[in-house]
Amino acid sequence: MAVISLLVCGLLFPLFVTGVAQLAFPYQANGELVHVGGRTVGSMVSLNYTDYTAPVFFQPRNDTASGFDPTITLADALAQVPRISEATGIQQESLDALVNGNLQGVWWVFGYPYVNVQKLNVLLVADYPGDYSAYG
Repeated sequence: MAVISLLVCGLLFPLFVTGVAQLAFPYQANGELVHVGGRTVGSMVSLNYTDYTAPVFFQPRNDTASGFDPTITLADALAQVPRISEATGIQQESLDALVNGNLQGVWWVFGYPYVNVQKLNVLLVADYPGDYSAYG
């Protein structure tokens, strides 16, 4: 009975769930990978291998131990706009519009609006290729 349980619960069920996820939701099942210029630059759900230390990018919050969370508050994003504007020459109004246009909502009163750093930076590279040609 233990061997059968091990095979069913430890092997067959996970393989079944993985297969269904790959067929039904391949983008999500693979980590919502982001591609820029034909190469993978990161994930929309994790910043585990994305380096945004250059002053021309929105940077993730520095108060999390793992550094994996790709979201920051609206206030944190807007606070970075002057630095990015100064480093790139992009108008602050344009950067404000980019941030406000990519707010992710919350359920009613539970939490605060936030933005995804990965998405903002990918949009910057795509929308301003002259300023980000070294990063595209």
